[in-house]
Amino acid sequence: MAGTTVETSRKAAPGRLPAGVYLLGFSLFAMGSAEFLLAGVLPAVAADLDVTLASAGFLITAFALGVVVGGPPFAVLSLRWPRRTALVATQGLFAAGIVAGLLGDYQVLLLTRAVSGIAYAGFFAVAAVTAISLVPPDRNARASGVVVSGLSVAMVVGGPAGTLLSHFVQWRGGFWAVVALTVAGIVGCHLGLPAAGSGADRPTRPSVARELATMRKPALWGIYAITILTTAAYMITFNYLAAMLADITAVPGVWIPAILALFGVGAFVGLSVGGRVSDQRPHLALLAGASAIVILSAVMVVAIQQVWAVVPTVFLMGVAAFVLNPAVYGRVFAIAADAPTLAGATTVSAFQLGISITPVLAAAALTRGAALTSVCLIGAALAAAAVPLVLLDRARLVRSTRRVEKPAG
Repeated sequence: MAGTTVETSRKAAPGRLPAGVYLLGFSLFAMGSAEFLLAGVLPAVAADLDVTLASAGFLITAFALGVVVGGPPFAVLSLRWPRRTALVATQGLFAAGIVAGLLGDYQVLLLTRAVSGIAYAGFFAVAAVTAISLVPPDRNARASGVVVSGLSVAMVVGGPAGTLLSHFVQWRGGFWAVVALTVAGIVGCHLGLPAAGSGADRPTRPSVARELATMRKPALWGIYAITILTTAAYMITFNYLAAMLADITAVPGVWIPAILALFGVGAFVGLSVGGRVSDQRPHLALLAGASAIVILSAVMVVAIQQVWAVVPTVFLMGVAAFVLNPAVYGRVFAIAADAPTLAGATTVSAFQLGISITPVLAAAALTRGAALTSVCLIGAALAAAAVPLVLLDRARLVRSTRRVEKPAG
């Protein structure tokens, strides 16, 4: 029955992706909203729990560590579970972690944030693998792009809307909304995805040994390095964009969220373009995205002086940043085609690691008296460092393709 369901979803509506892919994107939106929401209510959390703002900031760090450290082991432990079971379980653990944190004190919240990070990473990895199992191979990157787009919606809509809700009903209100959305995602996945992980959507029996053997491929770690560098490259500018808009551009505070939202709008465009390009030409998307981040990061140093210049630059930065994501997943699942679960979980960790190192890199410059715009130059350097790695991966792929084709010639 599961195989029939998958085959039906593969064949339905040519040119369109099956509904299950969009369900996974919705679930990631629900869970991702919690990540973007906390930053918006951090002062209120600190005041309510009677801790310093710095201590409240560790709640963000705890979630990130859960994603980076806990995601891959969780993927291995759940490897033999049916995918729908793994998706429902990770969402359930995520929601339970949030509920426990809302009902406890600071120490409980700190612990449950780490648990939620592990569950989030586990869901993200299994969702990406499930999405590509629902579509033909020539739509893998596009399906991955739709799943990742859930994070873009969370950035543009989920985080700000949750912050606004928390303003009226205290900070916990936004997180209760996340719990409700996550429960809706659980119901959607249970009803809209195949029950089993065998048959058409899992042609080979899951194997921990095969997953670990796949992780030894140098090409895979090259993609992870590209992921870390490019993610840090655009996030270091985005994380300090509000401060630059306030201090340098002198934009009224009421307009800053709207300009930040343009980054997310650009991300939608980037995911759409990247998803279509990456299935056939992943390295074109990787090179175009990384090169554009180099240029736009440098342009931002000048554009930030004038609002008319910074607005289109922010939008284009969002496009460039998220053109990369479908291509990254496309390459990971091409390299790890026979054992994608652990590789997918490690990709999620690589994204989160790229985000997590940006405060350290920024602090290294700013504490030495560098201008605030120096973060943009750091981003340009990081993206530039990724370009040779993309070229190396492309050359490696060309060589392997020629070796496969040579006997036939």
